[in-house]
Amino acid sequence: MTQPKTVLSHFDSMPSTPGKFKPEKSAFYRLRLQPRLFLRFILWSFVFVFVILLFFFFSPPASGASNRRNLIDKQARSVTDQLGPNWERRVRASALPRSKSGFSILVTGAAGFVGSHVSLALKRRGDGVLGLDNFNNYYEVGLKRARKSLLARSGVYIIEGDINDAVLLQKLLDAVAFTHVMHLAAQAGVRYAMQNPSSYIHSNIAGFVNLLEACKSSNPQPAIVWASSSSVYGLNSQTPFSEKDRTDQPASLYAATKKAGEEIAHTYNHIYGLSITGLRFFTVYGPWGRPDMAYFTFTKDILRGKEIKIFETSDHHSVARDFTYIDDVVKGCLGALDTAKKSTGSGGKKKGAAQLRIYNLGNTKPVPVGKLVSTLEKLLKMKAKKKVLVMPRNGDVPFTHANITLARGELGYKPTTDLETGLKKFVKWYLNYYGSKKRSAW
Repeated sequence: MTQPKTVLSHFDSMPSTPGKFKPEKSAFYRLRLQPRLFLRFILWSFVFVFVILLFFFFSPPASGASNRRNLIDKQARSVTDQLGPNWERRVRASALPRSKSGFSILVTGAAGFVGSHVSLALKRRGDGVLGLDNFNNYYEVGLKRARKSLLARSGVYIIEGDINDAVLLQKLLDAVAFTHVMHLAAQAGVRYAMQNPSSYIHSNIAGFVNLLEACKSSNPQPAIVWASSSSVYGLNSQTPFSEKDRTDQPASLYAATKKAGEEIAHTYNHIYGLSITGLRFFTVYGPWGRPDMAYFTFTKDILRGKEIKIFETSDHHSVARDFTYIDDVVKGCLGALDTAKKSTGSGGKKKGAAQLRIYNLGNTKPVPVGKLVSTLEKLLKMKAKKKVLVMPRNGDVPFTHANITLARGELGYKPTTDLETGLKKFVKWYLNYYGSKKRSAW
């Protein structure tokens, strides 16, 4: 019978007496006993490490980092090309106040309705004003260009650019130590949000955050006054609307973005020490106004002999608005700027509690839309072709009514223009702008 072969392992070579085992000497140990081989080993080791270091040193950066760097460089070159030659000189000249006590103010949305009026008022009283506007095509760009020309004649320079352009904002804040930012750039309009909702997120939320980011990193930090909206009151039924009322029931995406802006403002005030004042505008109207507003479209359609739509509530009550004339709103904006305290942060770090305010800027006298139409008929000396319809669910609310007690007490805000007086000035401007200048409005 054949015996199975014994399977040997490395344990078989171990001595039976503990402590007597002598392991085989390693190759490195034997190498040390031969000095020439040892030195050669050390030399080649250094050469190997040196080659590895050279490889990492001269290797191109990772594609992601390279792409980001290239993108930043490209954006910086693009912004410089966009601003044109001698842009810093023009920017500083426009933003320079006439006296040492004057403000230096960046006005976003400067070619817009409220923005152009505020910029002109600030410049006329001696403040330095630099405008920023992207001249989007939400309504006729020609009207915005005409406002820009009007401001240029008064010495206000407007940069054509977007508040979402972080590189551009940084360049402007580096070029001028602004005391204030008057932020009026926004995607306006309640109904348009149903057609292009992303534009409201882009401008009213992302754009606002981008502006606040630039301001909080600036040294010194400017004080900020910005345009919220009466739309934040949404479905609130308590009248008149007070700053203490709830604003958590927006009726439109536009209103929701403005409410989000108020919460974002609170955050940047709390974390970074930015002084921020929000202004809730109530249906602003007047010369150089927005063509999407009811008083503007009614005027155009009455002159054209077209039918106009007048909305009422489902229970047949008239829709009413707290129409506020542009000159009154401008006074409120200037009052907010004049009473704004300095931001307390520096270079993105908060150094103390900062001012945070919100105010209603309205007229306190709601007017039914039917009254608006009859006043326009009187001023235009033409009868309107009216069609009364139930107000659709498009984000509009049945009425607005401002309580301005807080603004009156703290800003000295006191509206003085009644609807007929304000519409008379608007109609005069409209007929001049679209009539004698032969501009194509209809």
